[in-house]
Amino acid sequence: MADAGRLANPEVEARLARLNELLAGLESAQGPAGTTAVEAVRVLTEVYGEALARVLDLAAEQLSGQLAGDELLGHLLVLHGLHPEPPARRAERAVDRLRPAVRERGGDVELVGVDGEVARVRVSEGGGCGSGCGGGPTVADAVREAVLAAAPELTAVEQLPAPPAPAFVPLDSLLVREAR
Repeated sequence: MADAGRLANPEVEARLARLNELLAGLESAQGPAGTTAVEAVRVLTEVYGEALARVLDLAAEQLSGQLAGDELLGHLLVLHGLHPEPPARRAERAVDRLRPAVRERGGDVELVGVDGEVARVRVSEGGGCGSGCGGGPTVADAVREAVLAAAPELTAVEQLPAPPAPAFVPLDSLLVREAR
């Protein structure tokens, strides 16, 4: 919940979307004014990154973790290469947050690991709409979105096949019978 005068997360998301639109417009602008504007944004971003780095230098370990746990600050720390947790840990936390909802629907989700810039997950979708109702998003889509939001420096989330179900072997076939 936002403090008085602070932006709530949906308002921050709306402003970030607008910022992306404005930056895309600047990047496509022709001439020296567009080039100067893009350079000004780049330099401003570098200065803010340095300010964040100094805050982290002054913060105790516990405060650094709290700062990184805030959605907006966490994204800024990632943007500037300052997040105290590695991408694999953040991806694992994202999967852990989704697991209860996936299990309620009869499925499961597991982060198998992160290899370079690719997270590997195993998703088993239960009954109901696990595969997406009417072409809607699937559990795998939700997992991909959550992992890439938590660790945007990852480039992909690869879904591994679910392990095969254990084969049923009748007990009779395991018993050795003596020939008579």
